Amino acid sequence: MRLRTVVVVLVLVPALVFAQTKKKKKAVPAVFGNAHYVYVQAEDGDAYTPGLQNMDLVAIENVQGAIRNWNRYALTSSVNEAELVFVVRKGRLASGRVGGTVGVGQPYPGQPPTTRTAGMAEAETGPPDDLLEVKMRNTDGSLSAPVWIRTQPQGLERPHVPLMEMLRDAVEKDYPM
Repeated sequence: MRLRTVVVVLVLVPALVFAQTKKKKKAVPAVFGNAHYVYVQAEDGDAYTPGLQNMDLVAIENVQGAIRNWNRYALTSSVNEAELVFVVRKGRLASGRVGGTVGVGQPYPGQPPTTRTAGMAEAETGPPDDLLEVKMRNTDGSLSAPVWIRTQPQGLERPHVPLMEMLRDAVEKDYPM
């Protein structure tokens, strides 16, 4: 009987100690608690990318404003200086662009005139919800898979930028200042 009691105690005590020391799972990875510098861009490029959709440009500005108001991270002007990269995409079912050129002229004096035509058509489809994903920079400069990703209708709209509020609440809960 005494041996049974010793065996039960030896089995239960480590299990109870482990249960008490088990940490609660965090909603966001530790990089959010350690990072200082962030960069904001759209899926199709940054604010300086020619042809970037105007609504994505506005989403970049909205997220940058929310980061400034949060006052936890500093915005960088170069993705190479960032520890975290916030990638945005304004929700849209479809968008498109059409363009073209037509020209008539002489390539060289004395040669017959030539006609030049060119065209461009682009179309894009995607989910209707706004997207915010956060990626880390790898050592080779490429971006990692998302470490945090959420979508929401009008999630990148001012004045509150709901997707940023969601991220801020999770970060502040797991890694208070």
